[in-house]
Amino acid sequence: MERRDFFKISAITGAAATLDACGKPEQQLIRFIPDEDLVPGIATWKPSVCTLCPAGCGLTVRVMQGDAEVVRNGKLGLIRMGLAKKLEGNPQHPVNRGKLCARGQAGLQITYNPDRVRHPLKRLGARGSGEFQEISWDDAVKELVSQLSTLGQKNEAGSVAFLTRPLHGQRRTLVEVFLKAFGAPAPVSYELFDEAVLRRANLLSFGHAQLPTLDLARARYVLSFGADFLGTWNSPVAQAIGYGEFRQGRPGLRGKFVQVEPRLSQTGANADEWIPARMGSEGMLALSLAHVILNQKLRPSSPGHAASLISGWAQGLPDYAPEKAEKLTDVPAAKIVELAQEAASHEPAVGVVGGAPLAQANGLATAIAVNALNELLGSVDSPGGIFFTAAPPFAAGTKLPEPPERSQGRFGALNAVLQEILLDRPHSPKVLLLHDVNPVFAAPPDAHVQAAVEKVPFIASFGSFVDETSVLADLILPDHSPLESWLDDVPESGLLAAVATVAPPALYALYNTRAMPDVLLDVAHQLGGNVSASLPWKTYDEMLQAAFADVEKKAGAKSGDIWKKAQADGWWSSGEGSAASGKSRLSTSGTPSHGAVTMSEPQFDGALEEYPFSFLPFASTMLYDGSLAHLPWMQETPDPLSTAMWGSWVEINPRSAERLGIRQGDLVEVTSQHGKLQAPALLSPGIAPGVVAMPVGQGHGNFGRYAGHRGANPVSILAAAVEPETGALAWAATRVKISRVGEGKLILFAGGMRENAAEDENR
Repeated sequence: MERRDFFKISAITGAAATLDACGKPEQQLIRFIPDEDLVPGIATWKPSVCTLCPAGCGLTVRVMQGDAEVVRNGKLGLIRMGLAKKLEGNPQHPVNRGKLCARGQAGLQITYNPDRVRHPLKRLGARGSGEFQEISWDDAVKELVSQLSTLGQKNEAGSVAFLTRPLHGQRRTLVEVFLKAFGAPAPVSYELFDEAVLRRANLLSFGHAQLPTLDLARARYVLSFGADFLGTWNSPVAQAIGYGEFRQGRPGLRGKFVQVEPRLSQTGANADEWIPARMGSEGMLALSLAHVILNQKLRPSSPGHAASLISGWAQGLPDYAPEKAEKLTDVPAAKIVELAQEAASHEPAVGVVGGAPLAQANGLATAIAVNALNELLGSVDSPGGIFFTAAPPFAAGTKLPEPPERSQGRFGALNAVLQEILLDRPHSPKVLLLHDVNPVFAAPPDAHVQAAVEKVPFIASFGSFVDETSVLADLILPDHSPLESWLDDVPESGLLAAVATVAPPALYALYNTRAMPDVLLDVAHQLGGNVSASLPWKTYDEMLQAAFADVEKKAGAKSGDIWKKAQADGWWSSGEGSAASGKSRLSTSGTPSHGAVTMSEPQFDGALEEYPFSFLPFASTMLYDGSLAHLPWMQETPDPLSTAMWGSWVEINPRSAERLGIRQGDLVEVTSQHGKLQAPALLSPGIAPGVVAMPVGQGHGNFGRYAGHRGANPVSILAAAVEPETGALAWAATRVKISRVGEGKLILFAGGMRENAAEDENR
C-alpha cells in the first residue's frame, strides 16, 4: 500500500467535485477558507509526543501545506491546511534522542485513517449492532451531562465507572479530579501486558513502585530474564540506544548479553547466548546464580533489602544449588555456574526481568529474586545498573492528587468492576465511560467482559474508532487524533533525569472531533458545583499551563519561561535524577512491610496429560497488544524474526511439529480449557519443545477494515489466572493442546512473499 493511497488528502483543486460523504447521498464539495498561512512546498517541523506505547518518546512532525477533506460546521469539504507528512524522533528529547521505532512512525495513520469516527454518534439500533446516527456536539454533551446529573440527584454518584488505558501526566490528574469531585470511584485502567508485578516487587525491594531505567550504556554484562527490551518491553527506543552503546560505544570493550526465555524474541536474537529455560522457572534460575556467587564468595555477601525478603537467602539458598536448579529450570548445572561466574567477574553487570516470567502465579517472587541478584551484583542505583527516574515537581498548582497505587494489578481492578455488574451489587455502574481501552478484546473469556458491559444502562465512549468494546456504547464522543491534540507525558523510565513532555497540536482537527480532556472540562462546568470548582480551566492547555506555572514558581523562573520553552522544544527537564544529580534515589525506609517470599513452582491452568504445551502469547513487535492492528503499515510490515505479515501464526518447535505431523503453513487448532482457535503453523527452532507461542494483535471482530476479521486472538483462550498478591493477569499460565486440521495460509515476506514453505517444496 502506497502512502498516497492511504492519506485522505485530496488532489482536487476545484469546488465542483462530488463524493459520497459519511453514508450520505452525493453532495457538492465545499472549498473552505484556509485555517493557516503556510508557504507552499516548505516544511515546518513541530514537536509532539508518541502515544503508541507507554514510553513517551518525543516526536517532530513534518508539516506541509496541502488540500484535505475535512468537516467544518457539519459539512464536508476541502481546505488548504498544514498536513503531517512524516514523523521522526525529536533529536533533543532525552528519552529517544531522535530515534523512533516502526510503531511510532505509523502513528501518522491514526490521523488519516478512513475508519476514524468523524462526528458524535448516538446508538440507533440494538446494542452492539454498530448502528449509530450522527448528532451535534451540543446534543452529545447534553446527553452525557443529563445522565450524570440524574445520578447526582439520586445520590448515586458512586455508580459512575471510568475505564481507560493507563493515563499519564495531567490527563490522569484531570480524570481523577473530575471523578473525585463528582463523588465517583477512581478510574480503572486496563492493559493486557500489565507491569504491576514488577512495580510491586520494586516497591517492596527499593521503595519505588515504577519500572526501572536500565543504564545499558555503562554495563559490561547484561542478563535478561524474559524482558524483550529491544522490542516491546518498557522503553524500547531508549533501551536500544543504550544497547548500541553497550555493544559499540566503547572502543575495545564490547559487553556480553545473555537472554533467558522459552521463545526467541527480537531481543533474544541480539544476544550472545540464548537460553531456553522452562516457563515460570526464571526466578529459580536467578536464585541459583545467587547461590553460586554466595557460596563461591564471588561478590561481597551483605544482603540488601530485596535479599532480606527471600526465604533461605541468609543460609546461602541451599535449595537452589545448580544440580537441583537444573531439574527445575532445564538449564544445565554447568551453564548455571558459568553464568554466575561471568556475571560476578564482569562488573558492572545487571539483571533485567519482564514479560512472561512475571505473568505467572510465582511472578512476584521471580521479580524479587532478580532484584536480589542485582543487589548482590552491586547494580542497583549504580552506573551500568538500574535506576529509578525522578518525577517532575508538579504539585499544588494543578491540585494534583497523590499518585495512585501503581503496584496493584489492572486485571484485578477491572474484574472487581465486572463482578459488581454481573452480580447486581449496590452501586454497580449505571454510567460507564470508556477511553481508549478495549477489554472485550483484551481480557480472557472467563472475565465475561461483554456480558457485563451490556448490562450497564448507559455507556459513553471517547474513542476515535469503533472496536469490540465501543461498539456497545450508547454515545460516542470522538477524540482528536494525537497530532490534533495538546499532549503531555511524564516518562516513567528510559532516562535518568526527571522530564515532562508537552506539545501543542501539530495540526488543526480534520473532522468534527474534540479532545477528551476538553470535553470532560465542558461536562464539569455544565455539572457545576464542586466538579466545576475543582476544574476551573476552560481548556486543557490552560490546565497544562497552570501545571507549569507551579513548576516555574518552585524553580524560581520567570513566569511563562519554562512553559514557552517546553512547548517549543517538546519537553522540559529539571535535571534531577540518580546519575544526573549524583544523588541516590534508592530508599527502602518507606517500603511496605512484607513477610518472607518463598519461590514456588509455576502453576498452569490445564492438566499436563491433556494439555501438554505451555501457551505463550507475546506482544507483537508491530501490533503491540492489538491496539495498533487498525494501522495498515503495521499489518504489512514483516515480523522481524518470522517475516510473517497480515495475519496470525502459531510458533512450534520442529521436533514437536514432526511428532504431531505438522508442517510449515498447516492450519492447526490450539485448544485450552477455555476455548479454541485456528491459525497456520510456523516452525521455529527458537522455541522450546514444550511451548507453543502466538503473537497478540489479530482476531478483531470490530476495528475497521484493516483489522476486522483477520487472524485469531490468543487472548480468547487464556485462563483468567492471576498473580495472587497483585491481581495481575497471569497471561503466560495456560496450557494447551495442538493438532493439525488442514491446509493453511501463512504469508511470509521472506522468499518473495510465498504463502507457505510447503507450496514451494511442491513446485
